[in-house]
Amino acid sequence: MYYVEKTIEISAAHQLNLPYESKCRRIHGHNWRITVYCKAQTLNSSGMVTDFSHIKQVVKDKFDHQYINDVLDINPTAENIAKWICDHVENCYRVRVQESEGNAAEYEREEV
Repeated sequence: MYYVEKTIEISAAHQLNLPYESKCRRIHGHNWRITVYCKAQTLNSSGMVTDFSHIKQVVKDKFDHQYINDVLDINPTAENIAKWICDHVENCYRVRVQESEGNAAEYEREEV
């Protein structure tokens, strides 16, 4: 099994749709640190699991300096963002989204 990981830092804002009172219901921003983990049994024709530039394109080009509520059609929690990224990066099996120091969420695809 081959493994790669890429960590990307972005700056973005969001506000959460919550059924209770919280300061996170107001627009606020983070300097996010997102780590994408990919794996494959065999390498592609270029000798890679997944091209690092593809991971960057999916994450940085989509989210950096954006209001995430306008980018995604889901409540933009760190958990939902992690799953969305995992679903959109080739060979991705896990994503860690850290929205601030000490606050991170991970999504890991179950083996099928």
